[in-house]
Amino acid sequence: MRLPCLSLVLILSAAPLQAETVMVSPGEAALRNAIAAARPGDVLRLTAGSYGPAVIDKPVTVEGQGQAVIDGGGKGSVLTVSADDVTLRGLRVQGSGPRNEDIDAGIKVVKGVARTRIERNVLIDNMHGIDFHGAIDAVARHNDITGRRDAHMIARGNGFYVWNAPGVVIEDNTVRYGRDGIFSNTSKRDIYRRNTFRDLRFAIHYMYTNDSVVEGNISIGNHLGFAMMYSRRVQVTGNISLHDRDHGVMLNSTNDADVIGNLVIGAAKCTFMYDANKNLIAGNRFQGCDIGIHYSAGSARNAVTGNAFVGNRNQVKYVGTRAIEWSLEGRGNYWSDLAAFDLNGDGFADQAFRPNDLMDHILWSQPAAGLLIGAPAVQLIRWSQSSFPATLPGGILDSHPLMRPIDIALPPALAAAAAEVGDRWQTETEKDAETDLSH
Repeated sequence: MRLPCLSLVLILSAAPLQAETVMVSPGEAALRNAIAAARPGDVLRLTAGSYGPAVIDKPVTVEGQGQAVIDGGGKGSVLTVSADDVTLRGLRVQGSGPRNEDIDAGIKVVKGVARTRIERNVLIDNMHGIDFHGAIDAVARHNDITGRRDAHMIARGNGFYVWNAPGVVIEDNTVRYGRDGIFSNTSKRDIYRRNTFRDLRFAIHYMYTNDSVVEGNISIGNHLGFAMMYSRRVQVTGNISLHDRDHGVMLNSTNDADVIGNLVIGAAKCTFMYDANKNLIAGNRFQGCDIGIHYSAGSARNAVTGNAFVGNRNQVKYVGTRAIEWSLEGRGNYWSDLAAFDLNGDGFADQAFRPNDLMDHILWSQPAAGLLIGAPAVQLIRWSQSSFPATLPGGILDSHPLMRPIDIALPPALAAAAAEVGDRWQTETEKDAETDLSH
């Protein structure tokens, strides 16, 4: 009988110990001690109270039930994740260090760490909210991040800092104040969706981020909404920009992107395209901006179709002599200032549309000529060019304008939030958040 008993003992000793839920009471070192004693898979459930900063170097879950406060005491990052398969849930994380050069953060996930889950946390008074610094396949959802306001905007931290973090999913979060809502640099295959950003420099700021998705996000009262810079194959779909100061959507040296179904209202420029090539701009509504699209001379081979240009002071700004067609496969765009007929009822205007004339080109390239804008000679030139389009030196042409605009509904709650922006940009004095690359 000794051999079977010995075998049973060896089997039991080799089996992994079952993960447990461990209740943790408040204290400066309580969380650090609990992590040191934990086994892989344990759930550390923090009771109400205050805890000190910690490094989470085991695959555990830390739950705060909305009542536990992790305070960094103003030094470094508050929580640092250095193990795979860590979950942080229901915590209030606050008081990181102030060093932007060290990327001090409320939660920092270090290089090579995989499958971190950060859910339903409140992060406040941190330099950066959440830093995915080389993390892999991480998820952050339903977090509420409030950035600092004690420095010039350019010197503040980001809600999310993403660097070389492939497969990251950031969804259903809110970010207010700080510098950028999401700053994404040198990354790929990331998804940023259904987040809300307010009172920031950029809502989402892409730099060298490829093969990624920006979907269903909301930007209200930021200096710039969605900035895609030096990136390729980005899907920018179904986002809303309301009264952002400079641009709703910007494509700067961004190629092969799809910009589809977005709503931009009340920016200086609904969309700004600078050295942007081979992009699809389709089914968007650009409304109430000073300029619908500023299309720089360095941009080429873009398809612009099915969009609605509604009530913009200037529908298009294009300074160049190349002839550019803005319709695709016989489908153009809607222009609110086009008085046209559709005699055959096919939904397309019976005449082509040019959003700019020669005087526009002169005024944009020689601003001093604006003094002549009301002169009879200028009006005569504009009338003659509208009557004889062949006198135009090239520019944007929509050969198949639409008779009806695409309608993208704005929920009442978002309209009310946008109204709070008020006359901010008329009274704004801060100059260190410049985002316009057109000068």
